[in-house]
Parts: sequence; structure tokens; C-alpha cells
Amino acid sequence: MVAMMMRLGRLSGPMMATLGPRLFSHSAAGTTSAAGRGLASCGNSLLVGFLRGSVPANDAGVNWIVGVRSCSTVAQQQVQNGKNHASNAAPAADSTKEAKEIVSYWGVPPVKVVNKDGTVWKWDCFRPWETYQADLSIDLKKHHVPLNLLDKLAYWMVKALRVPTDLFFQKRYGCRAMMLETVAAVPGMVGGMLLHCKSLRRFEQSGGWIKSLLEEAENERMHLMTFMEVTKPRWYDRALVISVQAVFFNAYFLGYMISPKFAHRVVGYLEEEAIHSYTEFLNELDKGNIKNVPAPAIAIDYWQLPPNSTLRDVVMVVRADEAHHRDVNHFASDVHFHGRELKDVSAPVGYH
Repeated sequence: MVAMMMRLGRLSGPMMATLGPRLFSHSAAGTTSAAGRGLASCGNSLLVGFLRGSVPANDAGVNWIVGVRSCSTVAQQQVQNGKNHASNAAPAADSTKEAKEIVSYWGVPPVKVVNKDGTVWKWDCFRPWETYQADLSIDLKKHHVPLNLLDKLAYWMVKALRVPTDLFFQKRYGCRAMMLETVAAVPGMVGGMLLHCKSLRRFEQSGGWIKSLLEEAENERMHLMTFMEVTKPRWYDRALVISVQAVFFNAYFLGYMISPKFAHRVVGYLEEEAIHSYTEFLNELDKGNIKNVPAPAIAIDYWQLPPNSTLRDVVMVVRADEAHHRDVNHFASDVHFHGRELKDVSAPVGYH
């Protein structure tokens, strides 16, 4: 038995010398670092030496551990760097590959819009064919006189809402305009959504009023995007916007469900107040109490203003837009008061 074990010991030395690198270098060969291969060869040589008997048995465990630690001081750092580099490069490659696959699979490549002069259009929120020149000749003094109880209720409700607004904003007309637009952009979206659902339920046309009201909502939102470039809201301004929008959206939704003619009348009076607020804004600009800064680039492109336009020019076109929204909503309310539905009357699509 002893002789057999000695013969196996003598045979195991040449065998492990041949198979050792294959058996114990697999993990190192899988790395991309040459230092990783050095680590494996260093550990393998110690192990093979121990199997051959060239390393004393009592020091074999210690020398194996010390050998591996001394070989891995630099090698492990390089292996880790290689792994980090590979992990950083992989997400970038995957994201590029994913983007290419999405575009090629769905066939929806990014659209590059150019101006008439051939330059690249820089706005994604609106396109060149959606721009226009505001009609500044519109009558700003028109007023719907309340004729019945519903009109008077809508009128005095809007007047009551103006009191806390005046107390909060006072002479900060930039913040006031920004706050006003966050509210004014809600009714068109709510009305258009409800008319859309009504058209689906009844299998009938809308007379173009869905598009008209959504155009109004988008136009009011562009007012907000413009004044965001002029006035930087504070945290309490943002908190107020969230609170007011949460209340106003739900209140207007219920009001429109109950009485569309009342809801449109309320918006008509809100737009009359907006005209008044922007007129005061212009007066403060003319007096020099508010600096007449250059117009934001988004406003110049959206309203097709001259390149040297100022904040006063922006307020002028915004006030004209509000006057058009006033007319549309009072007209919509009148349609209901005459016992008709909006679908029976052609909507003023594109009315600016």
C-alpha cells in the first residue's frame, strides 16, 4: 500500500504540472487583464510545487496564501479597473444599441424640422406651422353684461377670486401673469376632454369644438412657458400653483359636467380680468417700474415677433390672445343659452 501511494505521488507531479494551468487558470483566463493571468500562473506554480514535493508540507499553506497575496497586490487592482471600464462601457453600448433598435423596429425616427431659411428648428413644443402673428386690433373693451342669475353668479364669482389674488401678488405682475396662465390653461383642456368623451359616447361629431378648446389650452400653456423665462417662481409660488390647480381643475370639471354654459361664462369673465391685469402690467412697464427686458427667444419664434422685441411686445400679444379667448368662451356660453349644443355651431378653430 505504501509503495502504491509513493508511485501515485510520483505520477501526480508530472500530471498536475500539465493539467494545473488548465484546471486552475480558467477564472484568470476569463478576465481581460494580463495581470489576471499572472495571478493565476503565480498561484498555480505554488500549487504544483507543493504537489511535486518541492515546497515543504509544513509551510505549504502559508506560502500559498502569501504567494497569492503578493501576486495580487497589483494584479487585482488592474483586474478591478478592467471590470469597471467594461461595466461603464456596457451601458453606453447597450443604450446606443437599444436606441437604434427602437428606431429601426418601430420606424419612428426623430423628426428634424427646418425653418424657411434652412436652419434647424430648435423648439420641440411647437412647430413653425403653429406660429402666428397676434391680431392686436381686437377690441379689448368688450364686456358681457350679466343678464340673468347664472351670468351674475359667474361674474361675481370671478370678482371674488380677484381679491385674494391682488392681496398676494400686489405689484408683482410677472408672477401674477405666470399664476394666471396656470389657471387659464385648465378650462380648455377640461372642456375639450369632456366634449371628446361625449362625442365617443354619442357617436357624433363635435363641430370642431374639441380642437378649438384644446388649441386654447395649448396657447395658454405657451403663455406660461414664456413668462417662465421672464420670472423665476419662488417655492411658495409653486406651492400656490399646485394648490390652486388641484382645486380649480376639480371644481371646473364638476361645473362643466353640471352646466357647460355656466362654465364657459366663468372663463369668459376670467379672460376679461386677464385683459385688465395685462393692461396694468403694460402701465407699469411704461412707467419704468418694471424693467423692459428683451423678449424671450421662445416668444419671438411663437408669435413671429421681430428679433429686437421686448417684454412689452410680449405682453401686448398675450393680451390680444386673452381677448380672443374671451370671445370664444362667451360665444360658447351664448350657444348654450339659446338652447343649442356646441356641435350644432361651427367652432372658431385657429381663432387667435
